[in-house]
Amino acid sequence: MIVAFTFFFRDLEPLQHGVHFLLQAASGRTRVKVWDAGCAFGPEPYTLAILLAEAMNPFAFRNVELVASDYDAPLLETLKEGVYPWEQVQRIPADLFAKYFTPAEREGHFRVADVIRQRVQPVIHDLTSLIPVRDGVSMVVCKNVLLHLQPAERIEVIRMFHKALEPGGILLTEHTQKLPDELGPLFEQLVADAQVFRKRDVAA
Repeated sequence: MIVAFTFFFRDLEPLQHGVHFLLQAASGRTRVKVWDAGCAFGPEPYTLAILLAEAMNPFAFRNVELVASDYDAPLLETLKEGVYPWEQVQRIPADLFAKYFTPAEREGHFRVADVIRQRVQPVIHDLTSLIPVRDGVSMVVCKNVLLHLQPAERIEVIRMFHKALEPGGILLTEHTQKLPDELGPLFEQLVADAQVFRKRDVAA
């Protein structure tokens, strides 16, 4: 079992870039589909949902579908519960923390607001199956898994992401993992110092 240590609002800048380009690409769409692949126990997809809630009007935000996938069922149970200790939420800006969290029954733990939890759909999924959780995705975020894969597996997983993305869809990967050279024709890098890409409409 691979568990990447994470917390809310970790590695925030690329997520902010991703949301910016996602909303540009999805302008006028009735539904925005996001896939957080390898979500562990949930801080990253919930962070994404908070960023989207802040960037969209409430009506548009209700049309967000954020699939959070991992192959480890116990991790997804934590995500479903939406309750986290103070150490994992303490970096959230105070105004957003007050808006989107309430104290939980367990001392020192806090629950994600329903308006955020309702947009996040946990799904058990193994990336190495090379079968996407769904097609026509507006953005794929995969920032905790690729470094654990062998190079050949990594290439095939990113090809799968390309196929799952809608035209002009956005891909975010971990900053320590450059896009393999052979996949360069599939994506346009949007931010010079971050692994944020737009799908090119070419065969994978």
